[in-house]
Amino acid sequence: MLTVDYDRLGLRAGELLLDLGCGFGRHAYEAVRRGADVIACDMAHPELVEIAKIVQVMRNDGEVPDGTVCVSTNGDATRLPFADRQFDHIIASEVMEHVPDDTAAYAELARVLRPGGTIAVTIPSWLPEKICWALSDDYHAPAVEGGHVRIYTERQVRRKFREAGLTPTGASHAHALHSPYWWLRCAVGPNQAVEQNRLVSAYNRLLTWEITENPMITRVADKLLNPLIGKSLVVYATKAIAAAAPIPTESSNVAA
Repeated sequence: MLTVDYDRLGLRAGELLLDLGCGFGRHAYEAVRRGADVIACDMAHPELVEIAKIVQVMRNDGEVPDGTVCVSTNGDATRLPFADRQFDHIIASEVMEHVPDDTAAYAELARVLRPGGTIAVTIPSWLPEKICWALSDDYHAPAVEGGHVRIYTERQVRRKFREAGLTPTGASHAHALHSPYWWLRCAVGPNQAVEQNRLVSAYNRLLTWEITENPMITRVADKLLNPLIGKSLVVYATKAIAAAAPIPTESSNVAA
């Protein structure tokens, strides 16, 4: 289940992608399928181990082009262990809402992105997230350790990009069918096991069917509902290429 549009990101084979807050690697897997090299970065060690295993299985099954590399590493979004201008593209999916010092995180993302590179940040959309917070204090921090610490608007994400020296471009919403599921979970208690509530369990089966089968009916429903209740907001940005120094002319040399 992808949130980021790779064509919009501009990802091409042979380029280097940072998947920050990679979780269990859904965006990393698609990138390596496309022939991009990937560094999957997360603070949680078990997820990184799982990514390495799955990529190896994909490689054995011929899903990964020869020479494509995927490396997993621990890292803090506010102190990334990477060189300046190292990455052609960055995906930070559902991570910035967890970071207390998000200003530092945006600055780090801008630092490690090369000039001309593109970045996609995905965060929970304002309205679905607002409803979840209203329904249950157990959905977010401080009740949840490491949970969501803020609710973003698109305008706030664009401002964070600009403050970090990046230029916001387009935006889109995704996963509308997931919003009612989380509202339902928050209403009955987000810490309750899915199987304990019949409605939650039934909706979970629906989403599993959507993800595994991707039927037309759910694709159409998502497309129609995404602008209204899309669970995730994706905002894209680019890093400007520094203007070349002007070539001295004869008159400028004389003036100097």
